[in-house]
Amino acid sequence: MKAACFAGVQQISTQNLTNPVLHSDLDAIVRVEMAGLCGSDLHPYFGREKGIATGTVMGHEFVGEVVEVGSQVSARQLGERVCAPFSTNCGNCQFCKTGLTSRCVNGELFGWRQNGVGLHGGQANFVRVPNADATLVPIPTGMNHETAILLGDNLSTGYFATDLTQITPEETFVVIGCGTVGLLAIQWAITLGCNQVVAVEPNHERRELAKQLGAITARDEISARLLIDEQTDGLGADGVMEFVGLPDAQKTAYNLIRPGGRMAVIGCHCTPNFAFSPSQAYDKNLTYRTGRCPARSYMSHLPQIVEDKKMDLSWCITHRFTIDQAEKAYRTFSTRAEGCIKAVFEF
Repeated sequence: MKAACFAGVQQISTQNLTNPVLHSDLDAIVRVEMAGLCGSDLHPYFGREKGIATGTVMGHEFVGEVVEVGSQVSARQLGERVCAPFSTNCGNCQFCKTGLTSRCVNGELFGWRQNGVGLHGGQANFVRVPNADATLVPIPTGMNHETAILLGDNLSTGYFATDLTQITPEETFVVIGCGTVGLLAIQWAITLGCNQVVAVEPNHERRELAKQLGAITARDEISARLLIDEQTDGLGADGVMEFVGLPDAQKTAYNLIRPGGRMAVIGCHCTPNFAFSPSQAYDKNLTYRTGRCPARSYMSHLPQIVEDKKMDLSWCITHRFTIDQAEKAYRTFSTRAEGCIKAVFEF
């Protein structure tokens, strides 16, 4: 099996691994047809996130075909086209039953192993999926791979951000960071009826795309502040969605939000401290919400919304690679070279 494996900071390589085998009667093996690169993959790539074991197969976004199932797998069938959220879930624990599938007590993250424990990811020819009945989602008839691969993370996480900030048509919202998820959050906000979205993004190509999706754009905090003050009589944004995961972005989010505003921090922060103090949050009556998106819960109903609203997602995937080009893929994606928005591996 060829796979994209983590082998130290800024080194992504391919290596031959033994094909995955069933560890449990509840497992399935999926032959991967397309796997995505996500901003979260870049934290270990740049060394911001520590602890991942060398040789771990990366990636938590994939679509493919079920080629093997355990004896207790009943809902998934051989030959079925499926996609998956970025973490497994059992469907039976209290968190799963209340919709917080990302905190399943039996859940594992795809593409994270430490000290011999954990789960290989989906940037490979094959991937093992624990709790296959609850985790895997059949791809709706007529849905292409390019849309299905977004369901398990990017599309769900963008929607999750609008949920956390409680999008309404009459208020002003800010998106900080226009990677794939930030751009999808803009698209969701506009689709849900919001008329005033300000996108803060230093990259020109991504700002242009945000504008095409319906946002007003700003290159930095200073220019964003001017736009927001104009729309809110100087009060600040009603809600801010932060997708970067770095201290400067978190501080910008705080500076742009009004007293009583709602902040959704979706970017995966690896630094030990907040960019603003508890007293500063207190002084703004700030509602701060964050956490891992319960993608599996959203995957059940988002396809219908996408279809009903006729959402155009063709802009998302800009670059395609083979697994032998893994190093180039990570380099292109991480540097936003060639206007890269989202990169995928095709098998």
